[in-house]
Amino acid sequence: MAVIISKFGGTSMGDAQCMIRSAEVSVLRKASVVVVSATSGTTNDLIKLGELAEAGYLPEVEALVSKIHDRHIRISSDLAADQNSVYQVKTLLSEMNSIAHGIYLLRDCSPKAKDVLMSLGERLSSVLFTSALKTVYAKNNPAQVEVAWLDVRDVLKTDDQFGKAKPVILEISKLCESKISDVRLGKKVYVTQGFIGQTSSGATTTLGRGGSDYSAALLAEGLKADVCEIWTDVAGVATTDPRLCPEAVVIEEISFKEMSELATFGAKVLHPATLLPALRQNIPVLVASSFEPKKPGTWVRKEVKSSPLIRAMALRKKQTLITLSTPEMLQTHGFLFQIFRIFNQHKISIDAITTSEISVTVTIDATENLTDVLLKELSDMAEVKVEKDLSLISLIGNNIIHTPGLAKNIFNTIEDVNVRMICYGASIHNFCFLVDEARGAEVIQRLHKKFIG
Repeated sequence: MAVIISKFGGTSMGDAQCMIRSAEVSVLRKASVVVVSATSGTTNDLIKLGELAEAGYLPEVEALVSKIHDRHIRISSDLAADQNSVYQVKTLLSEMNSIAHGIYLLRDCSPKAKDVLMSLGERLSSVLFTSALKTVYAKNNPAQVEVAWLDVRDVLKTDDQFGKAKPVILEISKLCESKISDVRLGKKVYVTQGFIGQTSSGATTTLGRGGSDYSAALLAEGLKADVCEIWTDVAGVATTDPRLCPEAVVIEEISFKEMSELATFGAKVLHPATLLPALRQNIPVLVASSFEPKKPGTWVRKEVKSSPLIRAMALRKKQTLITLSTPEMLQTHGFLFQIFRIFNQHKISIDAITTSEISVTVTIDATENLTDVLLKELSDMAEVKVEKDLSLISLIGNNIIHTPGLAKNIFNTIEDVNVRMICYGASIHNFCFLVDEARGAEVIQRLHKKFIG
């Protein structure tokens, strides 16, 4: 029996109606394991809850606790959930209340406590979705398939880097085989949580924002699944963000390498880390809409039928450019090592880099913590210039570095736009450059019309 992992995002868990619709998709697709995100908006509310509790705002804490409580009780009522499911939901909501008040009393929301608090979103939605899926199966396939709730922490083991834990791949594979391999018989479906895991000592962890996609792919890898499906609120991966460019169209298929570049450089439809487990086991990934399940969506595969020069484009806003200049770089070894060491110590990820004989320029996301301490350490090595409010434009395709005239066509199309930095040659699948954020959308629109139409 084919093993299919289906993941549903927050909007697909938005309310009882969304859950029933997603459950119907699960039955139609014969999902073996269903991975769910928290209900839409809940993760943000839980983060805010921790912040308010740590700051000592008790009335606001209690108001937000009530909001989250009422949302999930309403969904359980709309689903006509069974008594056991309602009890589980209320128990989890009570745990949320206790954690929030504990943070308030201690005035401390440690990364460990924050992970436990944030895990409640998926733990709640998975209980509710289990009830929804049982209801749909009872109508469509009575007594043929058992629907079981699974605590993903029993199989998805991680290190103890709270907030952005790293999965322990070999342990996950062993536990998937020993605990949930019975899905191959086709008589049992598991509903479980995305985004969360557990250390070897039993502490709850999270994989970072967008980690539900990653969870699904890790479980697919652990089970050596045939397909990993990502169900969201868009009909697939588009040639660019349709909100920026109305002419954007859904891509029928895209290679793992192209999709990795696209996800890394701005496309939010798929978490970049999702592709790593799928690529290791060569598992095809489908990205489709739970709201329009009859549309074909986008297949992400190792091998694809066509390899166009430009497949898609992405815009990544809120980029910061840091330039370090010093004559001491000239013919000196170890300078770049010292720069990267400083960024590494401050746990800041560099996206793109260019160098000259006496300067190096890097881009980082504006959400990274660019502290005075970091800037002081960099200033001790070189003159530092920081530029903000930039956008990174990426053209994703094939044989980009082997195509004469491509750069000329790109820059002729946007000849009146100032380009601040170009990153070209590191990948055959990507050509990227920086422009002022105010002109980012216009640049995407022009280039899309030129290269995709």
